[in-house]
Amino acid sequence: MSTTVALALTSAAWAGGSHTGGHSDGHEGSHGHVEEMAVGQPGERKRVTRVVHVELKETDDGMTIEPGSLVVKKGETILFSIKNTGEIEHEFVLDTLEKNHEHKELMAKFPEMEHDDPNSVRLDSGEQAEIVWFFTNAGKFEFACLIPGHYESGMHGEITVKKNIRPSS
Repeated sequence: MSTTVALALTSAAWAGGSHTGGHSDGHEGSHGHVEEMAVGQPGERKRVTRVVHVELKETDDGMTIEPGSLVVKKGETILFSIKNTGEIEHEFVLDTLEKNHEHKELMAKFPEMEHDDPNSVRLDSGEQAEIVWFFTNAGKFEFACLIPGHYESGMHGEITVKKNIRPSS
């Protein structure tokens, strides 16, 4: 690969904006640095409050991610157990709607782009992976498969993060 092409690919991936650049080693907090995204940050397995099983697959009507939507509480740490039960490669990306849109446009230009981000995973047929995620902000976010054509075929859903309301004492 020429230096120009390598630089173009590197620059394009850097410009995508949805990559955190930081990776969780399971020791976040005061002992390590994790760059927070609007959707949150990598979580610690020991703090998981719930497991959500996610299935990526094709259907007669297109493609889907199940469940199709999710509601979590601000401050909750979710373990996403993700399995590609489809026949082709899929990915699972957590981010804002805007960042996923930007990333989707970048993927259209560079469909073989590799990911090494704590908020995403790319899986071949039959593969399984996990993402542990700490939701630090209330709001509406999205999970999606951003491989060209997959989003348009139905592979996206909404995550609603509600404020953690504590009862008054």
